[in-house]
Amino acid sequence: MFALDPRLQQDTLPIGDFPLCRLLLSNDSNYPWFILVPRREAISEIFQLDVADQQQLWQETTALSQVLKDSFDADKLNVAALGNVVSQLHMHVIVRQREDAAWPAPVWGKCPAKPYSSEQIAAIRERLRLILTDEFTFLEG
Repeated sequence: MFALDPRLQQDTLPIGDFPLCRLLLSNDSNYPWFILVPRREAISEIFQLDVADQQQLWQETTALSQVLKDSFDADKLNVAALGNVVSQLHMHVIVRQREDAAWPAPVWGKCPAKPYSSEQIAAIRERLRLILTDEFTFLEG
């Protein structure tokens, strides 16, 4: 049974589900920072997914990236599956803008996290609600 790593639970806000992945929002308003987590048990690497799930992960990552690039007017997207701290497989999709707090450096550890307000979260959820496909199910929150 799928269970979200406690560190991801602690540091993110649930947004919804694609067919394979849970979509999370990192609770750091310095950057629109989204995380896709395949809802599969005991997976830490992409190659551990079966071929169909690997393809689905890339399709969901690509679809999310396209939506975020347009919706947040990104200058660049940072997309990576790192997992040095949290071993559960997860894909970071981070919107980067030339005026963001860390540009052009990586976002990790550059600035203290600044939690979202409830109004900011609602605005992001509404923005995504207008553009995500029928394959996406929003979670209450």
